[in-house]
Amino acid sequence: MADVAAKAGVSRALVSIVFRGQPGAGEETRERVLRVADEIGYRPDNAAQLLARGRSRTLGVMVTVHQSFQADLVEAIYPEADRLGYEVLLSANAPGRDEARAVEALLGHRCEAVILLGPDAPVADLDALGHRTATVAVGRRVPGARVDSVHTSEGKGVRQVMEHLVELGHRRIVHVDGGRGPGSAERRRAYRAAMRRHGLTSELCVIPGEHTEDSGIETGRRLLAERNAGRSLPTAILAGNDRCAMGLLMTFARAGVDVPGEVSVVGYDDSHLSHLMPVGLTTVRQDAVLMAEHAVRFAMERLDNGELDPREVALEPKLVVRGTSGPVRRD
Repeated sequence: MADVAAKAGVSRALVSIVFRGQPGAGEETRERVLRVADEIGYRPDNAAQLLARGRSRTLGVMVTVHQSFQADLVEAIYPEADRLGYEVLLSANAPGRDEARAVEALLGHRCEAVILLGPDAPVADLDALGHRTATVAVGRRVPGARVDSVHTSEGKGVRQVMEHLVELGHRRIVHVDGGRGPGSAERRRAYRAAMRRHGLTSELCVIPGEHTEDSGIETGRRLLAERNAGRSLPTAILAGNDRCAMGLLMTFARAGVDVPGEVSVVGYDDSHLSHLMPVGLTTVRQDAVLMAEHAVRFAMERLDNGELDPREVALEPKLVVRGTSGPVRRD
């Protein structure tokens, strides 16, 4: 700023006024200062200015690498944060870099609040974080923690899937769960409850898995091996999420299994992946835009009033029927 002031022939204080957009400088002087700044390549350090006032105006977001639905959430968070005058800083949870390290990086960069996408940390750890800074968990319930949460009603989503499959005549419906992934426990419970409700307890089968394509591929290979050993394939599979469903579809396609003629496959999330196939994936839609808007709003409201009780919102899911589910084949 001193260099700009010297070359423009004005005081440093006047340069500061121009860059802060405050009154006190004539139009000709303002234009000269901005022109000189452009010539010498000066840009105001907004982060330093905010920190000098005790604010960073930065919202930290923890994201898991390769989770496509979380990418959709991040895309939706940016415009909402921008609308409220906040920048977004991302920190990834990845192999070799756990959630705690990802969150500490955000706090180290002085983020005013953090939004955790699909956290799987213990409730006690999330509660401790919530006492340190404004925290919102997306995709997971955290009862008992000082953390706001935004998620889809997992039970309703699974019930919609099960009603759809049962109406199509399916009885041998298998669920590949998502392990410790966000929403997995609720989806697993809802699947079991739906199978019992429809009188299908004897057909109930939960296959341990993860929210990854590899999990779907492994499950597909396991089911094909069982078929080769004389056991027929299930007629329908509810995957833990869209990525897992994609792995199943890849394995079945390579083995020549007809989907949905021989096996119906349903995912969960309605991430952008579900549209990137010759045959669209039947899945449960989670509204990424609405989830992002709620998460950002919760973070801002907690910054304004840190004494608020923890809040939770469960959004409505919607079954989206595409080409991977169909009626049971009658031989």
